[in-house]
Order: sequence, then C-alpha cells, then structure tokens
Amino acid sequence: MDLHLLLLVTLSTVLSGSWAQQDGSICINANAQSCGECIQVSEICGWCSDETFLSQGEAKSARCDDLESLKKRKCDGSKIENPRGNIKIDKNKAVTTRKKATDTSEKPEKLSPDQITQIQPQKLTLTLRSGEPQTFNLTFKRAEDYPIDLYYLMDLSYSMKDDLENVKNLGTDLMKEMQGITSDFRIGFGSFVEKTVMPYISTTPARLLNPCTGNQNCTSPFSYKNVLSLTNQGDQFNQLVSQQQISGNLDSPEGGFDAIMQVAVCEKQIGWRNVTRLLVFSTDAGFHFAGDGKLGGIVLPNDGKCHLENNMYTMSHYYDYPSIAHLVQKLSEHNIQTIFAVTEEFQPVYKELKNLIPKSAVGTLSSNSSNVIKLIIDAYNSLSSETILENSKLPDGVSITYKSFCKNKEVGTGDKGKQCSNVSIGDEVQFQISIESQKCPSNGKPEIITIKPLGFNEEVEVVLNFICDCQCATNGEHSSKKCHQGNGTFECGACKCNEGRIGQFCECSKDEVRTEDLDANCRKDNGTDICSNNGDCVCGTCECKKRDNPAEVYSGKYCECDNFNCDRSNNKLCGGHGRCECRKCICDENFTGSACDCPLDNSTCLAKNRQICNGRGTCECGTCKCTDSKFQGPTCELCPTCPGVCVDHKACVECRAFQTGPKKDTCEKDCKYFKMIKVDDRKKLPQPNDQSYPLGICKEKDANDCWIFFTYAIRNDTNEVYVFQDPECPTGPDIIPIVAGVVAGIVMIGLALLLIWKLLMIIHDRREFAKFEKEKMNAKWDTGENPIYKSAVTTVVNPKYEGK
Repeated sequence: MDLHLLLLVTLSTVLSGSWAQQDGSICINANAQSCGECIQVSEICGWCSDETFLSQGEAKSARCDDLESLKKRKCDGSKIENPRGNIKIDKNKAVTTRKKATDTSEKPEKLSPDQITQIQPQKLTLTLRSGEPQTFNLTFKRAEDYPIDLYYLMDLSYSMKDDLENVKNLGTDLMKEMQGITSDFRIGFGSFVEKTVMPYISTTPARLLNPCTGNQNCTSPFSYKNVLSLTNQGDQFNQLVSQQQISGNLDSPEGGFDAIMQVAVCEKQIGWRNVTRLLVFSTDAGFHFAGDGKLGGIVLPNDGKCHLENNMYTMSHYYDYPSIAHLVQKLSEHNIQTIFAVTEEFQPVYKELKNLIPKSAVGTLSSNSSNVIKLIIDAYNSLSSETILENSKLPDGVSITYKSFCKNKEVGTGDKGKQCSNVSIGDEVQFQISIESQKCPSNGKPEIITIKPLGFNEEVEVVLNFICDCQCATNGEHSSKKCHQGNGTFECGACKCNEGRIGQFCECSKDEVRTEDLDANCRKDNGTDICSNNGDCVCGTCECKKRDNPAEVYSGKYCECDNFNCDRSNNKLCGGHGRCECRKCICDENFTGSACDCPLDNSTCLAKNRQICNGRGTCECGTCKCTDSKFQGPTCELCPTCPGVCVDHKACVECRAFQTGPKKDTCEKDCKYFKMIKVDDRKKLPQPNDQSYPLGICKEKDANDCWIFFTYAIRNDTNEVYVFQDPECPTGPDIIPIVAGVVAGIVMIGLALLLIWKLLMIIHDRREFAKFEKEKMNAKWDTGENPIYKSAVTTVVNPKYEGK
C-alpha cells in the first residue's frame, strides 16, 4: 500500500513538473514582441516591464514568461504585467415568489407578465482575457400562474373533415381545462391547405371554386388563413371555428410549413404576448419543405417575413417553403413551443422533426381529433417541465460551457449541462456557465450575447469586454528616444518598433539585417562562430536561441554562457545544491566541489551513538571514510570479518557475573572495560527497538553447558553490559521412570508377540479343518464286494437232522 502511494506521489510530481515546463514553453515559444501579444498567448503568461530585466544577449520576447519563472528570474512582482478578467453583475432582480393567501376567502396574488421574473441575473458584464474562463451562476424558477397564449393551427384539407367537427367546441372546453394551470389563458385559430399553384391544387376554374369531388361543398383552396387572433373569449373561438369549411388539394403532403412561418413572424397580427407561447399543429399528412416549390416553378427561398393581408398569406405563390433550419431559427427567436398533433400513421415522421426542433412535442391524434384536449394538456406539461438554455451566436474565438444542478441533486455536464427535466411549478434550478475567449476580436470592440431558456421570453444579456493590451501600454512614449532615434514606442519597459524596424531598440531596418559589418560584431575574439553558434546576429547584437526547456537559457554578449552545462552529481545539475552560471556551479551555503556535491556539514556522518563514524573513520564530504578497511557502512558500523560481539565479551561476562570461565583468575585485570548490570528477568534486558544506539543481543554457552544471556552496547562513550543472573542449565535424567518404562515396554512387547502367535495358530487350525471338510464332501464310496473277502461265520449241518 505504502509503495503504491509513494509511486503515485512520485509520478504526480514528475508529471506536474513536465506540465509546468510545457506551460512555460508556451509563453517563451510565442516570441511575443509586446506586452499585448504576451497576454494573448495564455492566462499563465506575464510580461516583465522592468527596463533592466533582460541580461545581455536575451531577446525582447524573453520578457514574456510564466509568472513563477519571471519571479525566479528576479523580476519584481510590481513590474509583472498580468491583467485578470472579472465579472460585474449589472441587473440582478430576484426571481418571483408569490405571496400565498392567508385566508381561504383571499384571492392569490395576481401579477402581470412584466412583473414576473423567472431568471436571475438579467444582465452581466464580463471582462475576458485570452485563455481565462469567467464563470457565473444562473437561477431559473418556474413561476406559478404564468400566462399562456395557445394558437391552434389546423389542416383543413378534405381528409380532416371529421376532425373539424370535434374542434368546434375546443375553445370553451380547453379554457376550462387550462384554469387549473393558469388564470390568464388566450386561444387563437388558424388553418392551412396548400400553395395555390399547380401541381399542388387543380387550377381549373371549377376546382378553384370547389376543389372537392362529388356533391361535397368545399371552400376555395388557400395557403394559410388567420381565422382568429389570440383572445380570451372561448365562445368567440367556437363561433368562428364553426363557420370554417373543409378545402382540398391534389397531393398528400400539405403546406403547413408556410403557415408555421407566418404564425411565428406575424406577432402583431396573431397577437402574441411576452408569455408562454404554444403552437398546436394538427394534421393527418406530411409536409412540404424548402426545394419542393420548384415543382410549381417557385425558386425564391422563403424570406422569413410576415406577408398577411386581411389575415391571408398572399405570397405562397412567390416564395418557396421554408427549410426546417429556417423554421427552427424563427420559432426560437419568437419563443414559440410547438406541439405536433398528428395521426398514428405519421408519428415516425414528426418524431424525427421533433428531434430537430428544440422545445417541441409530438402527440398521437385520434382519427377524429376527439382526444385533442388531453393531447394538448399532456404535451404542455411535458414541455413546461423541461428547462433548456440556449445562447445567441458567439463571437469568433469565444466558447461557452454549461453545468446544471437540477432536482434531486442531479448534476449535468456537456450537452446535458444546458437542461433540467421534471421541473415543477415553483421549482428552482441552477446553472453554472463559463465563458472563455481564445483571442481578441479583430475590431477590439465589446460584444453582446444573450442566454435564455427555450420557450420563454426572458433572457440574460451578457456584455463581453476583451483585455487586448496591458495597462502599462496606455502610458507608452511614442517616437521615444530610447528606441533609436524615435523608431518605436517605448511601453512596458521595451521598445515596440514601428513598421519596418527591428531589434531590441528598433535600431535596424529589415533591409540591413544581413550585412557582414553587423555580423562581425557578433563574433567573439574575431572567431568564425557567430554568437558561439548559440544565437542569431540581429542588428549587430546576438540574440540567443531558445531551448525546448524554458528553464535552460543561453546568455552572454556572444551567447557563450548557459545555465545547463555544469557538472552534475546524482544526475542533478550542481548536485541540486547550487545554480549553474556560465557553465560553472555556484554552490549553496555548506556545499562545495565542482558539482556542489560535497557538504560541509558532518551530520550525515553521525552514528546512533552520536560519534562521528563510530570512532572508526573520518567524515569527508558528508561520507565516512573508515580508517580500518575491515569496517564499512554509512558510519563504519559494519564489520563482516570480525568475530561476533558476543564471542568477544563472553569470557569477561562469565567471570564477572558468575565467577566462572577461562578468565576467572584474571578477571580483575582483563574485564574492567565495561559496566555490568544484572537483571532478574530476561524481559528486562534492553531490546533493539527500544534504543537509539547500537545494541548486541547475546546467547552463549558457558563451561558448564549452561546458556547465559546478556546484551552489549556503547552508550555515551560507556560500554554497558546487561546480564540475566540465572543461567539456563540442562537438568539430569530421571532414572526410575526410564527403567519402569523399559520394563513395561518389554512386558508389553512379550504379550503382544504371544497374542500374535495365538492368533496365527487359530487361523491355521481353522484353515486345516475347512480343508478336511471339503475333502470329506468330495469322497465317493464303491458298493461292490471284495474278492478276497471271507466271512467269519461257518455253517455246519447236522446229518441226523431231518427237518422235523
């Protein structure tokens, strides 16, 4: 863990140094010839206006460097020109918070649109320096009971006939529904069909009067008609819409884009107020857009202007349909939010269109428009709950970034930083806006941009002022004598040469730069090298080259010196303990040597016992030189070939502590060189981790084969020996248990052998008996008579027996 942390810290340090060098090189490599040019390079660049700042051979552009480098190069902080940008808030009216009624009979506070503030601040002035962003916070709060203007634009081609019937009562019904959202609601109505030229409509006289076929009674085709300007009279809306008739055209796409353009730009005729503006576009067909007008011989692009006469669009035959981008621009300029109420068939087309038009929504219209009120309410809630910021066109070289802080602590950056979703009435969200300039405008004049939430009339005005020159330039001396016969303006400690003049003091014209006489002044000791091959001869004066590393510089009248070719130690210039001046190390205090690698302080030679090199050597350049070659280590503390400390002192410890051992007879003479302390517990012996001086821990055998324990140390020039007073001696064997154990073992072994023999005999007998039984079972007996057999019975017959 510690190793990983150390690696990360080291890597961070290296990278930080690398970045710092890179940033510094930006200022140096810019080759800025004036303070104004310098501060345009980067926000980290400053200009030293001290006249005596440059050393011999340094170019004028060396005055431009990063701030730390200028201070290191001994430029007084008061002489460093480094103007900074700032923010000034000119108008900061707080967002509106309505007073709540304290009594149920009391009506809530009613405010006019001009009295409602939803965005704060309203005006700022930013002073920008190139590369330095200025950041400010913007607050948006969705106001309660905010007025709404809704304009219903309907396709009146023949296919929308049944839809017209359901829209005739839209005015009063929608008024009732909107009461829950706002008490100040106005509604208007307009209709469109198509351009009144072939091939979009039939231009025969009969079809111009009635474009519908059969017995259908239709009105003449038209492009766009403003039937009813915005009004709060729902009954008037119902009455006028009831009088409308369906018309017709030849192709399926309609001319709705012409109508949307006129509704957007004809603010006065439509009656738009500076409130929430909603445009409901209702159709069951696609749309024509820019370029389609060529089919009717119309090639002039739409001019984006109002052409309503008697509430009719009169230039549909003259101007082409507007493009989608043109519509987006005009809808945004006039803060109009669009709701596309279209049938299921054309949902995919208008969803793609919605993605191109900010602050727009798409709703599915039923086949007869019966759900139009619910569609409008849902779409309005969706649009109003989303806050999206947009800005006007930025000046060249200016960029802007957004960061949003929305509800539930949700933070957005990038494209998501411009918007917040699910913003309810009364909710407050924050935006952090950063504006940065990369260069001054060509005219040097202030610029104005605006930032506003899409669909709202309020906006933030941001005035941009640009820092294009240093303050010291205002005190410049024109045609100054310091600039070679008045060939330049002396400002900010240097000459700003007139056109055609060059040199540190404008002493040369561009035509004289490469003459041999001037080059001779740049050769040291009449040599062949111009400026020691480390610079360029400009007007007879050496201007030294710049290196990739801005910390490395050439200097001197002939650029013969530098600050990076000195001796090194441990891969560090001048050992890190000095500075390199004209290729020679100037060492810091307490260091000496050609590479400042020899410290005069001997603290690095102190051993733990506070002796220099443990008394076994001398301290040279902060390193111990051991007098005896058998000793080594940073403080001559190691002796690999020496016998152990324990062996050296064992005999004396034996005789002094226990009066035994080979030196017991000469103990008083040979063993007085140390102080002995006896302890009654081995734990009381000193331990290495507890001491600040070298300590040897010993365990040795004495003449009686006993272990003795002691420690040896040198403390304050005194040899100290701590001895454990009780040696650890081996004890003799106990005979009785041993004999008893042997006898018991023999008996047990005998019994075990008898048991084994008996077991084997039983097994053998059982095997023999089994074999006998088996043979008996297998025997076959012969029943024939033995031929040599004679019976043992002899029968004698009585001759006198007659059987009676």
